[in-house]
Amino acid sequence: MSAPTDPGPPAGDPAGTEPLLRLRQVSTDIALRRGTVHALDGVDLDVRQGEILGIVGESGSGKTMTALSVMGLLPAGGAVTGGRILFGGRDLLSLPATEARRVRGVEMGMVFQDPLTSLNPTMRIGTQVAEPLRVHRGIGKAEARERAIDMLRRVGMPRPEKIVDDYPHQLSGGMRQRVVIAMALISSPRLLIADEPTTALDVTTQRQILELIDDLREEFGMAVILVTHDLGVIAGHADRVAVMYAGRVVETTSTEQLFRSPRHRYTEALMEALPESAVRGNGADERLYSIPGLPPDLSRPLTGCRFAPRCRFATEECRTTDVALSDGEHRFACLHPVTPVTLAPPVRAAADPSPAARSSEPAAPGAVLSVRELVKDYESTAGGALGRVTGRVSAVAGVSFDVRPGETFGLVGESGCGKSTVGRLVVGLENPTSGQILLDGADVATLDRRQRRRTQRQIQLMFQDSYAAMNPRMRIDAILTEPLDIQQEGDASSRRARVAGLLDQVGLSRRVLERYPHEFSGGQLQRIGLARSLALKPRLIVADEPVSALDVSIQAQVLNLMRDLQRELGVAYVFISHDLSVVDYMSDRIGVMYLGKLVEVGPAGEVVRRARHPYTQALIDAVPSADPDLARRETTAIRGELPSALNPPTGCRFRTRCPLAQPICETEPPLAGEVHQVACHFPLRAEAGA
Repeated sequence: MSAPTDPGPPAGDPAGTEPLLRLRQVSTDIALRRGTVHALDGVDLDVRQGEILGIVGESGSGKTMTALSVMGLLPAGGAVTGGRILFGGRDLLSLPATEARRVRGVEMGMVFQDPLTSLNPTMRIGTQVAEPLRVHRGIGKAEARERAIDMLRRVGMPRPEKIVDDYPHQLSGGMRQRVVIAMALISSPRLLIADEPTTALDVTTQRQILELIDDLREEFGMAVILVTHDLGVIAGHADRVAVMYAGRVVETTSTEQLFRSPRHRYTEALMEALPESAVRGNGADERLYSIPGLPPDLSRPLTGCRFAPRCRFATEECRTTDVALSDGEHRFACLHPVTPVTLAPPVRAAADPSPAARSSEPAAPGAVLSVRELVKDYESTAGGALGRVTGRVSAVAGVSFDVRPGETFGLVGESGCGKSTVGRLVVGLENPTSGQILLDGADVATLDRRQRRRTQRQIQLMFQDSYAAMNPRMRIDAILTEPLDIQQEGDASSRRARVAGLLDQVGLSRRVLERYPHEFSGGQLQRIGLARSLALKPRLIVADEPVSALDVSIQAQVLNLMRDLQRELGVAYVFISHDLSVVDYMSDRIGVMYLGKLVEVGPAGEVVRRARHPYTQALIDAVPSADPDLARRETTAIRGELPSALNPPTGCRFRTRCPLAQPICETEPPLAGEVHQVACHFPLRAEAGA
């Protein structure tokens, strides 16, 4: 079967409206030494002026390659080998190179996934923002600088007159993302392509950036292509959606229609893999759906439906028949689609009693870990590491919590709140300024080196970036054996047996032992990282953002594995994340941190569904939801920027951004309660979070 020549206007668009951007049967190849990767195969997309088209799918699905094909920024060896890319009626592939470059430089803008690597570290911010004006429009240096300051101001950058003279490393992640948005908009483009613009940001900064893109879209009347693997981002901000898999569009329709009634089995599987689906569905004991296998190798010939090898509903016909997108407003390429349904607006999560039921279970006697009044200050110096001390950064300020055997304690908050510092203190990578870290009643911080080494083996760390945490020159067998060698566990034979058992536990073949870290996917590396953290049979694992960089399908596999091993081994977790839906799914109790302090601690169901602290409620409101009704609801955003930990606010540290702040908040630090602790002078009523 062949795809229609022209699929016509997408759902919700008036007939006859000419799209600003049209992709027709676009194919893109990447030539490598081992062969040619067919990254895109017959992609059809329309984007109309003023609308946001969301492109969603797993890594390797072709989302970013579609954006790069439009922008002419393909990697070395990449080329568009077929089809047409029509922008304003002009085929960019047939234009002279100089004209195509001018169209892309002036009428299109792109926001890249990692703002730090997309900015030149040796150039000042103002120079980089103004560069498109000078290169493509020939504007003078002074005028370009003034227009750069104005654009930085329009994207919400504080003190733009100063920022223009700063360098990228001097800015926070959210500020750098505003800079690259300013660069993309400085030429007043008609089309903005945002490639995973919020992946590395915490939920509050993510919300600010997405709302900024929405506002600028309306102000400039431009079209937006929003590329992401986060279904919640799509639900809250896109007008239409294209779901991609293995280089093809497999489903496309309006956002509301897609989330109300997905038709392709791949779309259905992505939604079932979301943590919020399990939490809002049959309870926190439900396993997340994990899509089996991996996407196909696009360097090899493929027949039939490309999702068939991973699909629960595939038949022999699916494996042999090449399915094209159907006609109509809701287009999908599936022989056995999901039965269309008309869904009533879903009930909010607060109506689900099952997560709250977790809080009624009796507490396990005796804590594995007790943290008491933990403080960590860092000296701030002028003139480099050997310069004079100019102040102290209050990273952690009087944090206390317990972790019981077999329990998961979730630690959540914005970037810079101190949660990762707490994790590093607990595992002994940092020494506390004051306070206690009690393991079975013994203060780890006061033990001598030999005692600490013996005790510290009971606590292990699972890193956010497993690849960066592994020596790239060591094979996996050496990486997994290393903790056993250092602790002198058994002989060589018993260590080999232990490593083999670890691989069985995390679901990896023993053949991986002869390979190197760079040969694995992100999900496989996290399994290896989990295996290494289990090598010494610890009682507690500190997991620092273990799934933040993973696709939703791989994330589901890792979360299911962590929960299975917890039930099997009785290991406790301190689970650190900025993603409240993941923390809610994984945790028995949750601690919410703000600027070095715990502001709320309680059972997971209570904290997430009946938040008492205004900051907690603001975090909950900022979480993208894969439910259009919840994603687009009116909520109150956190005001302003996170204050500096060099000079934190007096009294309640959240008062400078809190809508409920009163004079007492400025002078009196709030005290927490007992079971559901909330450090706030004016806590929300219990039903406010419902």
